[in-house]
Amino acid sequence: MDRSELARDVLPVAERLLGCVLEADTPEGTVAVRLVEVEAYRGRDDPASHCYRGPTPRNAVMFGPAGHLYVYFVYGMHFCANVVCLTDGEPGAVLLRAGELLSDPEVARARRPTARRDVDLARGPARLAALLGLGRDDNGLDLTAPSSRVRLRAGERVVADEVRTGPRVGVADAAERPWRYWVAGSPAVSAYRAGTRARRGV
Repeated sequence: MDRSELARDVLPVAERLLGCVLEADTPEGTVAVRLVEVEAYRGRDDPASHCYRGPTPRNAVMFGPAGHLYVYFVYGMHFCANVVCLTDGEPGAVLLRAGELLSDPEVARARRPTARRDVDLARGPARLAALLGLGRDDNGLDLTAPSSRVRLRAGERVVADEVRTGPRVGVADAAERPWRYWVAGSPAVSAYRAGTRARRGV
């Protein structure tokens, strides 16, 4: 994936990420998914964003450059992964919510043995991160570098007729913004859940 495609506003980047391939080298082998659901968070004008109140050690990666991985810990138990976009100094990222498995199913099942169905292996942001082994040590990785443990590949573009948008999931602030993008008909798209308490997204 070329960095210039990601150094744009979060909304076109979110739509562009649909159909892209995210792959990671894990102890069990390489795991790859086709992204089918994402969620955009712009930054300083987005009260649901982690960087709404400015830079901190936690959100520093979100301030650029584009194409890097932003990983955060949520609810004291899960990691979630995001692709940083916009230009240096302008914070924004796209949360990776769900993917369809493209790589060896046996490797994927070994990584997530509790998944009841293959479609659930990367259905939801925490499951996707767990499947690819994404954690705190991966925060800041350059997804555009061929030598990176985690790589973002362009994949096949999703045609406009297959793209859907709607409210963001599980956030109370600015939840009504239709900044969640997904591929229509994909069984891996996570179930919609409205925010019931104040929490920040990405």
